[in-house]
Amino acid sequence: FGIKPIFYTRIGNAFAFASELKTLTALPGFEKKLNFDTVLAAINYLWVPGNESMFTGCFKLPPAHYAIIDTRDQKLRTQIRQYWKLDTTVRYKEEIQTTTLLRETVESSVKRHMIADVPVSTFLSGGLDSSLISAIASKVNPKLSSYTIGTTEEDKKVERMPEDEKYALLIAKLFNLDHHEIIIKPDILKELPAMVHTLDEPIGDPAAINTFLICKAARERGVKVLLSGMGADEILFGYRRHKATLMGARYRRLPGFMKSVIGSAVNMLPVRIFGHGFKLSRWGKRFLSFAELSEEESYMRSYSYYDQAELKQLFRHDITQSYSNLRSRHAELFSSAYPNDTINQICHTDISMFMLGLNLTYTDRASMAASVEVRVPFIDKTVVQTAMQISGDLKYKNGESKYILKKVAEAFLPQKVIYRPKASFGVPLRSWIGKDLKPLVDDLLSEANITKRGIFNPSFVKTMVDNDRKGTEDNAYRIYQLLTFEIWCRKFMD
Repeated sequence: FGIKPIFYTRIGNAFAFASELKTLTALPGFEKKLNFDTVLAAINYLWVPGNESMFTGCFKLPPAHYAIIDTRDQKLRTQIRQYWKLDTTVRYKEEIQTTTLLRETVESSVKRHMIADVPVSTFLSGGLDSSLISAIASKVNPKLSSYTIGTTEEDKKVERMPEDEKYALLIAKLFNLDHHEIIIKPDILKELPAMVHTLDEPIGDPAAINTFLICKAARERGVKVLLSGMGADEILFGYRRHKATLMGARYRRLPGFMKSVIGSAVNMLPVRIFGHGFKLSRWGKRFLSFAELSEEESYMRSYSYYDQAELKQLFRHDITQSYSNLRSRHAELFSSAYPNDTINQICHTDISMFMLGLNLTYTDRASMAASVEVRVPFIDKTVVQTAMQISGDLKYKNGESKYILKKVAEAFLPQKVIYRPKASFGVPLRSWIGKDLKPLVDDLLSEANITKRGIFNPSFVKTMVDNDRKGTEDNAYRIYQLLTFEIWCRKFMD
């Protein structure tokens, strides 16, 4: 599923490959020519999707594929072949049977991932996925240690951070874990450039920094292996945007006057009030940006940070063909399996897009930078194969996302953990953008520097930054990705 990357390229009559892009770019003869399809995708999604890289002629080996290099006759021939394919036949539709099967499959995976010649610990956010992993792992190792990341009270006020520490402590006490809470207050001006170098690609998700910091703290305590609950949201329909895509279909059926009233009310809401984040406003504005679209396009927009019109304003060159390529690839992937099951279409798309391009990428590279191996039991081949043969009706039922996993968890966890509101891997990004990173924003995203780079429209960037600072728009992730991209260009291009 792409847990570990392999980049490859051809330089003259030589074939080169490496686990890091920076290794290839250092080779004599490597051409640093930007792939503008990929640049557009990276800005739109905050990460690089698919099997291409930021450079033309340099690629990533797709998951479950291998390469054949033929050098006979002093000619270089390359073939990329698939050795395994996910079975997308829905086989499991009965709740009790499926709950038992999924429980046994997840338990077996956790036990296999606990096998190591060093102690294995867990990430513990207090959410469903990491709590379930920790509960099962504690049966294998009664002396299990766990790690939770926390933020300062000041950052919590700006970001409205989830109550991870509270629920993590509850789980730690319940299973007698050796629990560690790591409060982060990173030197973000120092950490951001270092993380861009580590990630190899312009990935605009600040969770990578938190992953590095918690892995670093764990490593300082002697931990070499951490289990993560990553992957459950993708394979079992767990993200808010998943539910929002289904809600969009209901919204489209509303009478026009009702949609007009709702739209006017949401658009009047500020994204910050007295310096505090206003999540309801952010979520409402984001939902309305895609609610009127078809299910496939709605889902793509749910994790895109721009629409086509905004991208045309942002980029100085014509993006029509690149955006068309972006749309067609997503539409093709979305419709490639589960023709009558939108829920599984979303999960299937997430495995190849979001999970591969973002979550696995930053987790592997950030953790390895701290000399820690992160293992992902939910992305075990047997777990993913089982999950992707479960009917979508069991993944989302009675308004509950990850319904079938919650039924599994009822044998291990208290109800208030299983059914707590969904929380993301909390990062105080808006606090960073408004305070710690403000000097960097003013420098790297200045009109002079944007003009010099020659890719973006400086007036559009300035408007985004100004509106974010006034609190009329929430552009924190857009700004962070533009910072990331400029730093990446300076490290990998200049």
